[in-house]
Amino acid sequence: MKHNTPLSPLPLSHLSDVQRRVLSVAQLRAHGVSAARTSTQCRPGGPWQLLLPGVYVLHPGPPTSDELLHGTLLYAGRPTVPAQSSQEESAGRERKGDEDTPLYGEAMITGLAALALHRFSSAPPLLSLDRIDVLVPRTRRLRSTGCARVVRAHALPRPQEITGVPVAPVPRALADAVAQLADINAVRRLLTEAVRGGHCEPTAVVKELNRARLLSRPHVMDAVDSLLAEGRALAEDRLYDLVRTYGLPDPVWNVDLRLPGGPHLGGVDAYWPEQAVAVGLDTRAPRHDEDALWSEYARKREHLERLGITVVHLTPGKLRESPEQQATVVRTAMMASADRDPAAYVVVLPR
Repeated sequence: MKHNTPLSPLPLSHLSDVQRRVLSVAQLRAHGVSAARTSTQCRPGGPWQLLLPGVYVLHPGPPTSDELLHGTLLYAGRPTVPAQSSQEESAGRERKGDEDTPLYGEAMITGLAALALHRFSSAPPLLSLDRIDVLVPRTRRLRSTGCARVVRAHALPRPQEITGVPVAPVPRALADAVAQLADINAVRRLLTEAVRGGHCEPTAVVKELNRARLLSRPHVMDAVDSLLAEGRALAEDRLYDLVRTYGLPDPVWNVDLRLPGGPHLGGVDAYWPEQAVAVGLDTRAPRHDEDALWSEYARKREHLERLGITVVHLTPGKLRESPEQQATVVRTAMMASADRDPAAYVVVLPR
């Protein structure tokens, strides 16, 4: 037996390669490796090394990015192995991936490391990061140390699995990354790629930034303004494509509606005068004054509908995920116009 192979009475075949190279002290104990032997293996010049408290890399060279991720997750969320449990029971839990004691507990990778796993080109490579952000429940007693930066949350999102690693969804990962960045250009690049790359909608990002209380930072708000403009432009492009692809009549685009000699009724993104059907893109971003924004939004819609104008509101997400269904909604509204009383005459002006 090689000197750097743990004396294990239990097989390691059920573990992945990276899981065999990085093990917690509890896992080593479950596989028959004593604390004394672990300490001996980790002496200067020895074949093993301590990566994080209670987490060991079973080779002497620099850890790979996969090993850093795995080790960080083991440190932040590793399940404890009950002292009274037998080694066979402990190994059985690892093999089966028991849902009650998952390998990483509730921990998940977030921040820039998560964005790198989501394949953001504007995120630094994993090996270039000084620290890997790991999201855990707020009640966890854990400190940031070494390569692990602990981020706490009252409510954890549902993680996505990427290459076997639990990763925070893009909006949450962005918020945790932005919290550590002071460079507006870096923030803007990340937010823009999230929208252009189709990772998520702007409203989801702004909601997380608002929840993290980051919208009070001037450089974040500047980047958010660019993000919302980018998101609206993409939504408008999707609306143009929907009209062309599904054979809807050409509307008048981006117009203001007014009563003759009367007040301004509001702007709409597309309007079919003959059918008195308007489409508005709902690109509102969640903010502290959300209730006031929604009240104004609803008042405009009610005013138009009292005048006999049918208002169809489409969200960027629906346009992206179900364009055919949204085209059907618009077409149905246009067909129903024949059964309605004629709408009030309104003046249509370029917006």
